[in-house]
Amino acid sequence: MRLVVDCRYVRVGHHDGISRFTAGLVRELAERHPLTMLISDHRQLEKLPALPWELVSSPTSVREPWVARQVRKLRPDVVFSPMQTMGSWGRDYALVLTLHDLIYYENRTPPRDLPAFVRGLWRLYHLAWWPQRMLLNRADAIVTVSDTTAGLIRSHRLTRRPVTVVPNAADELGTPHLPRTRPERPRLVYMGSFMPYKGVDTLVRAAALLPDHELHLMSRVRPEERRRLEQLAPQARLVFHDGATDAEYADVLAGATALVTASKAEGFGIPLVEAMRLGTPVVVSDIPIFREIGGDAALFFPVDDPAALAQAIGALERPGEWERRSAASVDAAARFTWAASADRLLDLLREVAARRAR
Repeated sequence: MRLVVDCRYVRVGHHDGISRFTAGLVRELAERHPLTMLISDHRQLEKLPALPWELVSSPTSVREPWVARQVRKLRPDVVFSPMQTMGSWGRDYALVLTLHDLIYYENRTPPRDLPAFVRGLWRLYHLAWWPQRMLLNRADAIVTVSDTTAGLIRSHRLTRRPVTVVPNAADELGTPHLPRTRPERPRLVYMGSFMPYKGVDTLVRAAALLPDHELHLMSRVRPEERRRLEQLAPQARLVFHDGATDAEYADVLAGATALVTASKAEGFGIPLVEAMRLGTPVVVSDIPIFREIGGDAALFFPVDDPAALAQAIGALERPGEWERRSAASVDAAARFTWAASADRLLDLLREVAARRAR
């Protein structure tokens, strides 16, 4: 089986969720089966394993609908893409696409780093369900990252193709000394973007209710957004890292009281797994995907409720509660590994390639 993996969504300089999903799976897939990576920028190789690669056009190029003409030259049996938007016109190979979530149907502000014309198309794309159905039905099979999203795909009847859950996971950020004890310094950590649906305002308002806690915001932030958040709750103790290396992130996370997230919707939640793997409890909004990931280890609060979030964080101060949540978090995180996900994905790719060859 000649396998090609679309790695063009790997970010230059730093990973986002889809970028990390791609790199984590490629690394493990290559341990199990030879493959060739598709890239659109040589700098993407810095975040990828040393494997055969081919340079093709960018996924945001106007050439994307016909990218199959470039991919066909590699004579693949099956191509896996970590997104659902890979062009497929003219393909003569099996194709497996990935749909991570349906967030942008409810929260239609597109990612800010996309070109202007792509942002416009993004908004139009999410005004109706039929464009999604058209793309998904052009593939041979669909992958998604959680049972939560798989359920949404079924409920909206987005595809006639089989849907397989290949869970997200998290990279190793260090080896914690277990069992852990509650850190003496009250520190909360948020890792994620500042898109409106992420609920960062709720985190900041909750931090203002916890004057002895610092809220560390790890991701890159625009100056105007930083000023807005600082003015939103001046009494909150906010620490802006404006981007952090994995080592810096791991250091802050390993010494944190909790990872906090107030998202209104997610396809997965890699930061939860990263924190739980280190034995750091997670306090998160009560949405289905976080129930799926955090299980009994997590503490939950209603969406858009800073007071409830502050109360949940306070619950960790009960005798033995932090240590109990820490131990349960490590167990919960062990369910999500790139190795297990790669095994599941490779089984699917072999099945799809064999079906296509019949």
